[in-house]
Amino acid sequence: METTFPRLLLRHAAERPDAPAMREKEYGIWQTHTWAGMAQMVEHAACGLHQAGLTRGEHVVVIGANRPRLYAVTLAVQALGAIPVPLYQDAVGAEYLFPITNAEVRFCVAEDQEQVDKLLEIRAQCPLISHIFYDDPRGLRNYSEAGLASLESLLESGAAFAQQHPQFFTTAVDKVEPGDVAAMFFTSGTTGNPKGVVHTHASLLNRAQAGADFDRLTANEEVLAYLPPAWVGQNIFSYAQWLACGYIVNCPESGSTVMIDLKEVGPTYYFAPPRVFEALLTSVMIRMEDAGAIKRSMFHHFMNVARRVGPARMDGKALSLGDRVSYALGNLFVYGPLRNNLGLSRVRVAYTAGEAIGPDLFTFYRSIGVNLKQLYGSTETAVFVCLQPDNQVRADTVGIPIQGVEIKVADNGEILVRSAGLLKGYYKNEAATAEVLTADGWYHTSDAGFLDASGHLKIIDRVKDVGRIRGGANDGAMFAPKYVENKLKFFPHIKEAVALGDGRDRVCVMINIDFDAVGNWAERRNLPYAGYTDLAQKPEVYELIRECVEKVNADLANDALLAGSQISRFLVLHKELDADDGELTRTNKVRRGFIGEKYAVLVDALYSGRLVQFIETQVKFEDGRTGSVSATLKIQDAKTFSAVKAAA
Repeated sequence: METTFPRLLLRHAAERPDAPAMREKEYGIWQTHTWAGMAQMVEHAACGLHQAGLTRGEHVVVIGANRPRLYAVTLAVQALGAIPVPLYQDAVGAEYLFPITNAEVRFCVAEDQEQVDKLLEIRAQCPLISHIFYDDPRGLRNYSEAGLASLESLLESGAAFAQQHPQFFTTAVDKVEPGDVAAMFFTSGTTGNPKGVVHTHASLLNRAQAGADFDRLTANEEVLAYLPPAWVGQNIFSYAQWLACGYIVNCPESGSTVMIDLKEVGPTYYFAPPRVFEALLTSVMIRMEDAGAIKRSMFHHFMNVARRVGPARMDGKALSLGDRVSYALGNLFVYGPLRNNLGLSRVRVAYTAGEAIGPDLFTFYRSIGVNLKQLYGSTETAVFVCLQPDNQVRADTVGIPIQGVEIKVADNGEILVRSAGLLKGYYKNEAATAEVLTADGWYHTSDAGFLDASGHLKIIDRVKDVGRIRGGANDGAMFAPKYVENKLKFFPHIKEAVALGDGRDRVCVMINIDFDAVGNWAERRNLPYAGYTDLAQKPEVYELIRECVEKVNADLANDALLAGSQISRFLVLHKELDADDGELTRTNKVRRGFIGEKYAVLVDALYSGRLVQFIETQVKFEDGRTGSVSATLKIQDAKTFSAVKAAA
């Protein structure tokens, strides 16, 4: 698609000016913005930014949730040939230092007082910041910092400028070329400073259109934009594809109202990482455990029918008359009401990505009639590399290469990708760019995997994380930590896991329980607890987790390649891993190296054979205060199984 984001906006505004482009829920009421209204807002924002001194090629930081005015500012920045840089709104101020300094940012746009405060906190260390514009004025009336102003005032000054210079905006848009830089996304920085991934209008829109063609998306789709705009996945689904297809993007009132808003909107095209689907299912199972005996019995009966019949039905396979009738009854009494309760009753296509999704979880949604599929991609590839066709959906693959994508597997098992959606490079980091982009256009994904006989891609782990067991009965065996962690996280009682074993004689893991799921499990057994730390160390909880670990071991024993990755010992952590404590990235990926250093005393205890270990850990609270959590953790052995020999 050889065009730009601002040109697409103007095209939609010209062809269907009164059609809804975005909706925003405010004070419980959905407010609609038409394409013509969005185009006018973008024009006024662009004129205002031009007056404020924004020049072509500059970077503009945008921090906040999905809001129409923040989308308009992003488009306005692009219309001037400048580059929007979305940052995570839940990050602490110190995390903004590197991106803002690296990109030499003068202009920042913030959603509300919380984001303004974080920018003002670091302003002394970022002397280039000259302008901070905010969308929500609540709490900011008495602020008098230099360069701080409301978006409302920016739009007003821009409107006056536009009236005096009616051709300025369209002239500016015409100067922007598809090959110009459209956005920069900072990676999560699991091993050091984040890298700025530079994308052009052409690269982002090429992949957005390829994904839209694959799933036959139209202007009639409804999308709920609730994930961080700084995450490239959210940006592609609710920004790039929004402009490529012209569908409606709905912005929830707040993070706490997402579930209510999801039900009200009833999206037709839905995207969520596995943790969101896990949370939805956990809430369903908790409610069902609390339901009456008749409801529970009916639910379990029809869910057995769904597991047996649903996936085949979703794949378009022929069903017997009895199965069709049974499923129809289940749809009437269980599946239909359940989809409606989850807000997924109108979903035509749903995707999950970012982490592996458990086969049971995946099958659950498909069995109740939700067309849930997996995709493979990254920030550097503009998301869309592999997608699952409707009739070829499997839990153990991430789909086939889609239009415009070439894939090959290197000798070390690394997946290489070539497409028109690849990054232009890493900003101010030629060495890192040279490491991932070859002269003939291949991108090194750093993921290990293979294409199976049917052309579907299977991911094993990160190449750098695939290690070897050294010593003991499994000396030389392959160790894939992420593969092991994902198998553990498939259980609803386990929220997070950190697997250790590379260069060691056995595999040990540190586990986070899912506080809601395990808390409900404990309450139904009249097991009292006084918070996460207390619940995590209950003997009954350890027994519950041991059963999960040993089921994973039994499964691994059937895999000739990874049987040596079975877990010998485990412990349940005294606190939840948290991005604010540096243990997770802002996209909730485990920072395994950092955790290994931070919890070195626990790692030593696991491998030295100790049965208990005291630990005290500093934590950061939401309001910025710090404190500590301490506990004496139990360490438990797990049963391992003999590897099942492959048939000759």
